[in-house]
Amino acid sequence: MELLVVPQGEFKLSRYPKRKNELLRAWDAADEYLLNYLDQLNFDRQGLNVLIVNDGFGALTTALSTHIITHWTDSWLSQQGVKQNLPDNNLNNSTVTFKNSIETPQDDYDLVLIKLPKSHAHLEDQLVRIKPFLLDTTTVIAAAMVKSIHTSTLKLFEKYIGTTKTSLAKKKARLIFAKVDKNIPEIKSPYPRSYLLEGTDYKIINHANVFSRESLDIGTRLFIQHLPKSECYKKIIDLGCGNGIVGLIAAEKNPDAEIIFTDESYMAIQSAQENFVNAFTAQRKAQFIVNDCLTGFENESVDLVLNNPPFHQNNAVGDAVAWKMFKQSKKILKNSGELWVIGNRHLGYHITLKKIFSNCEMIASNKKFVILKSIKN
Repeated sequence: MELLVVPQGEFKLSRYPKRKNELLRAWDAADEYLLNYLDQLNFDRQGLNVLIVNDGFGALTTALSTHIITHWTDSWLSQQGVKQNLPDNNLNNSTVTFKNSIETPQDDYDLVLIKLPKSHAHLEDQLVRIKPFLLDTTTVIAAAMVKSIHTSTLKLFEKYIGTTKTSLAKKKARLIFAKVDKNIPEIKSPYPRSYLLEGTDYKIINHANVFSRESLDIGTRLFIQHLPKSECYKKIIDLGCGNGIVGLIAAEKNPDAEIIFTDESYMAIQSAQENFVNAFTAQRKAQFIVNDCLTGFENESVDLVLNNPPFHQNNAVGDAVAWKMFKQSKKILKNSGELWVIGNRHLGYHITLKKIFSNCEMIASNKKFVILKSIKN
């Protein structure tokens, strides 16, 4: 747990979930830049109605908790991080309303603060949806590291909010200022979008922050071609499910199995649920869980885990998430249960899987991807 020192105070902040020997901070230079700028604007008076969008692990929400805050995010981990950091700083979260990305904040806001998301589509969806609730007097400020701000980013603010300019860069961070123009017409969000899954009659719905929104990605294409079929599979988990295509095809191949979809993205789970229900109707048994990997699942309760590990989670890039997914999978699998993983060849997941399961078999591969299977013995 590190100390964030800003004009609003000193705050002990940690990422969620807390890990021993954590090497990553729960905030970045863009958070610091924004909080320092707000202090210069004298936004320190209490009681402003503030919308905070994509607030990492709560640096902005914690520092500005004297205001009336709506915290809006697609990340379950981010939401839990805020709920963790507020009491860790002896702050009451009664002034904070939590909204997930499937919900739309509906209030008149004095101040809107946006940490830029990774996805251009996600930002577009957010700007379109908040526009009806911005007043002529609403101050809109976005913040990000310089490498994440592009001409296309600024054009989105110009298109949906109003005249936009940027600050000078400080510590490789920059602010974006958008002046609300009520003459810009309000429109319906262009998301979710959909496509017909190749070789099937399945219509695949994708909300704005879902990976590979426009078409089937090549890794998933390979994976679904080789998904296993067995009467032994009574409970199957699509771990890090995204739009749920893997679990959907697994359900088709294993009609008696219960499918559990889990992801930390609200938009991913919503997409997976809509796609599954459209394919099988609500009569087919399935669960849809927003969660931190497999935390909370019962040990030795699952027959098959299907997993395409993410490269990053909440701006943390590396293999820590994959390690966690693999280790948790081993715990929840029954004896002789299987973990099937697809990943880029260069990631070397076979080495990790052998360390955890003591076995790893290659099922299929192409020039870029490999499908691996490990069995719990």
